[in-house]
Amino acid sequence: MKKYAIVVLVLLSVVSCKKNQESEDELGKKPNILFIAVDDLNDWTGFLGGHPQVQTPNMDKLAATGMVFERAYCASPACNPSRSAIMTGILPNSSGVYGNSDYFRDSPVLANALTIPQWFGKHGYKTLARGKIFHHPNGKWSDSISWNTKAYADGNWMNKHPNQTKTTLANGMPYVSRFEQIFDWGALNSIDEEQSMDVATANWASEQLQKEYESPFFLACGIFRPHLPWNVPQKYYDLFPLETIQVPELLESDLNDIPERGKDFSGGMDPNKDYQRIKRHHLFKEAVQAYLASIAYADACVGRILESLENSPYSDNTIVVLWGDHGWNLGEKLHYRKFVLWEESARVPLIIKAPSLTESGSVSRRTVNLLDLYPTLSELAGIPINPKNEGKSLVPLLKNPIVDWNYPSLTTLGPNDHSVRDENFRYIRYADGTEELYDHVNDPMEWKNIADYPGFQHVKQTLAEWIPKESAPSVSGNLDPRGTDLDRKAPKKVVKYE
Repeated sequence: MKKYAIVVLVLLSVVSCKKNQESEDELGKKPNILFIAVDDLNDWTGFLGGHPQVQTPNMDKLAATGMVFERAYCASPACNPSRSAIMTGILPNSSGVYGNSDYFRDSPVLANALTIPQWFGKHGYKTLARGKIFHHPNGKWSDSISWNTKAYADGNWMNKHPNQTKTTLANGMPYVSRFEQIFDWGALNSIDEEQSMDVATANWASEQLQKEYESPFFLACGIFRPHLPWNVPQKYYDLFPLETIQVPELLESDLNDIPERGKDFSGGMDPNKDYQRIKRHHLFKEAVQAYLASIAYADACVGRILESLENSPYSDNTIVVLWGDHGWNLGEKLHYRKFVLWEESARVPLIIKAPSLTESGSVSRRTVNLLDLYPTLSELAGIPINPKNEGKSLVPLLKNPIVDWNYPSLTTLGPNDHSVRDENFRYIRYADGTEELYDHVNDPMEWKNIADYPGFQHVKQTLAEWIPKESAPSVSGNLDPRGTDLDRKAPKKVVKYE
């Protein structure tokens, strides 16, 4: 019996070792993930053609090697709720995270939710991050518990231009309020670009890609620009001479046919809000130039990361995802910034490069949502999909970009303020029941609200079926989506310049 027991133990040991070896081999074959976020970037990229003068050669190069989703939209047109939805896979109306005041871990639904990196960490991945992935690059709002390694984002944030005073912004507009103060820009003539926060983040990510890992990695890096203020080195402004700048086509009567709630969100008729201030000070071209310059700076940072990946041993086994957290209006609907439910603020850049799966230079025109990233990456990595995810895996589209896909994209601004976008129409229904409907085939600028046109009632009814029946109350109780200034404060540890 003793001999028999020894034989059994030996056999069990051999089987156990074999299973462990198989498990290690399987883990070693799993793809790495490079997860790049670019803050406040709309469709002004070369691969989306949102502006004819934009210069994004590095993002365009990535697009040429992967799949571009031309109709990708955010779950919310604000930093914090969009990122909370992406990273947890839970919609704002389910979580109650609607604005920049809503700390997502205060939500009863999200308090113990497993974020994307936590899910991947649970399934054998090493997770690393630096920069803005959650609502803030550092501190509580960066959710450091989600990562094996959460690097501190230091460096020069370039958030205060030396020409800005207590009464006047660097762009020449007078100071009105703290919220309006951030709407500033200017070229920086004397600054060490290598000391800037985004370059430091890009360099950190580049360094991680040259290290050796015993397990597959999930590496995330968040680029802060083109988030306001648009202060970047002079050389990026020089790429866009002011006299050549093309301003988006704007319609002064754009708000005439929309509900009062839409007008309130726009702020376009308020003399103290962005549009009227820009108009009064004749800064339409200057604003476009500053945004383009900031995008070019962000693209240069992305280029550093992609070049390092290309020169690393991981280039053939790394899934690359590049996304913007929401879009940005530059005068459309008499509005600047985000915080609205129209196309320019809801549409986002999204590229997924999955080696051996995506065809180089492929394009999908199906409507998708950033909420879909969580289940998509899980399926691509060969790990289980979190059953609490409310998005859809995009793997069928990555295999066939024109596969049938009857999933309109939902964007939520506040409790019961929703927009639904399919391939041809955008439908908006506000909390007070008022509506907007736009025919994107014939009206891509959303200039004509056809919600009350008799011939389109069936379209409206079909899209209305995707509006959530219930909305969780706001986590913070603050129904202003702009919330706090948390997404635009630099940490105390920051390099300053003169």
